[in-house]
Amino acid sequence: MPGPLHRVSTATAVVVALAAMLGTGLYAAFAPAAAAAGPWLPLAVLLALVVALCNVSAIADLTAARPGGGGLVPTDLPPAAGRLAGVARLVARGAAAAAAAGVFGAYVLPSQPVPVAILAVLVVIGLNAAGVRISVSACRGLVAGAAVVLLMVTIVGAFPSGPSGPSAALESAAAAGTSAELPVATLQAAVPGSAFGVLTAAAFVFFAFAGTSRVAELGGSLRDPLRTVRRASTIAVVIAGVIFLAVSGALLNGLGVDRLSTSPTPLASLIDTGGSPALGVLVRVGAAVATGSALLAVLSRGSQNAARMARDGELPRFLARTGSRGTPWVSDLLGGLLVVLVTVLVGPVTALAVSACAVLVHYALLHGAALRLPGRSVRTLVVGVVGGVLCLVLAVSLPTWAPASTAVLLVAGWLLSTLVARTSRASGDDELPRPGETGERAA
Repeated sequence: MPGPLHRVSTATAVVVALAAMLGTGLYAAFAPAAAAAGPWLPLAVLLALVVALCNVSAIADLTAARPGGGGLVPTDLPPAAGRLAGVARLVARGAAAAAAAGVFGAYVLPSQPVPVAILAVLVVIGLNAAGVRISVSACRGLVAGAAVVLLMVTIVGAFPSGPSGPSAALESAAAAGTSAELPVATLQAAVPGSAFGVLTAAAFVFFAFAGTSRVAELGGSLRDPLRTVRRASTIAVVIAGVIFLAVSGALLNGLGVDRLSTSPTPLASLIDTGGSPALGVLVRVGAAVATGSALLAVLSRGSQNAARMARDGELPRFLARTGSRGTPWVSDLLGGLLVVLVTVLVGPVTALAVSACAVLVHYALLHGAALRLPGRSVRTLVVGVVGGVLCLVLAVSLPTWAPASTAVLLVAGWLLSTLVARTSRASGDDELPRPGETGERAA
């Protein structure tokens, strides 16, 4: 993260946000979304874009009202709801890390994705402990790489030369290896092409927009935080929305609904239809870099969230322990090991669905916090109601097992957090000292 003397401009903040959004979701979310929405996938993308813009507005309003706490720590909520928001964010990031690892493995070695995914998580644990973070220059490189991939996908999708349909779908699945999870098998609750299916697809696509919070996380590094959060986030979300629309259209045109919905690596499958091994390798390299970077970023910010909650007396204190480099090494290690466990037990689409559900709950609570702001405007009121309702609707529209699993995780996490908070208050020790802390609270 840039230091306080190197203020981040609006343009740079847009790049940072785009780098956060052009990751795992770009390379994996469109397959399960297509399985749910069918040919109406672009409509689902537009709906997810509307929800993302509502969330940007809520974050900006909260940041303007509470500059010290940022727009991602809902201090205007009752303590119990605030703890639920924190737990939802942790669950979302843990599941997102598992999804990133799974997608990384699927693109790098389709025949054995799980071992590769586990290795990637272990490497990232070491990098996090060493204090390695993604720089602004790296963000620019990620966005440029995504632009190259997008260009190839658009061209190949506009002029498809390979087969599409059920038989091609089965061939694609067989080529990917039996260990790869087929998204269509997880979407029994949605009727492809139905209104409910479009809602389900929008929830999956929204996972790709979850990086909208990245600008607010920059906090004091921004030149003009109150203005930049709204402006940069909105610009980044609109650009990402245009990109996702282009990708969804190219995938539908190049692969067809059946083949797209059963491909664990849809972008690579599309490029493979063009018969160019070199381009296929380039797309897989781009996917590996993007998902590996996403894994590093999500695990890092997730461990910082856990450490902050531990310092605030909402999680066990040992999670706040830091090493010589100032990184929360205990949270890094435990979080990484949990991600390894999830990666082994479930596939990337399952992890993606749980993450999407949890982050939608988190944003619904942020909208609730915005509605409680003193002197709120009519715009804040309307956006808060519409955005909050849409977040909850998308969350429950996911396949039944996703909201059910998320609910279990949220309840368990909330009970643990509440118990720890009460114990902390009873002992009269609400916060731990914060050695080596540099802006983690806003993360």
